[in-house]
Amino acid sequence: MLRPMRFNSSNLTIKRRTAVEATDFLRRDDRMASLLPAIERMASLQKDCAAALPAMFKYCEILAYEQNVLTLALPNAALAAKLKQQIPKLQDTLGRRGWQVDQVKLRVQMVKAAEIKEPMRALSLSEAAVQAFDQLGDTLEQSAQNAPLIAALKAMVARRRAP
Repeated sequence: MLRPMRFNSSNLTIKRRTAVEATDFLRRDDRMASLLPAIERMASLQKDCAAALPAMFKYCEILAYEQNVLTLALPNAALAAKLKQQIPKLQDTLGRRGWQVDQVKLRVQMVKAAEIKEPMRALSLSEAAVQAFDQLGDTLEQSAQNAPLIAALKAMVARRRAP
């Protein structure tokens, strides 16, 4: 079973080479070559959808486009709910690009593993900043109100200075 091609701007060199190899493979066989226009059409539609709603289509894939009905696969119901609100914008943008989409169907299914949350970046502090936090912890007034802050500052300084 053929899976729809996903458009993603990262690593285009590798994807172009892979796409060229795939199209060369399809062109070698007459039966397979008949699939090439449909694949190119789906790739073009995926690209236009990604351009219309780039943040949403990072995790979406087109399952089908038949009789002006666009069927999309989404990895979870939360993303489906967000995309449902953007359907009129998607239909309008696709209409201006030459795609007639009368209806959009959403199917929640794991097409591929998706990491929805962006990874947290590790923050680093210079030695001068760590020293400043250490001094702040030493100079704060010792009171019940400041005790949690002082403890947190001391713990942070200890973590940053640990090897």
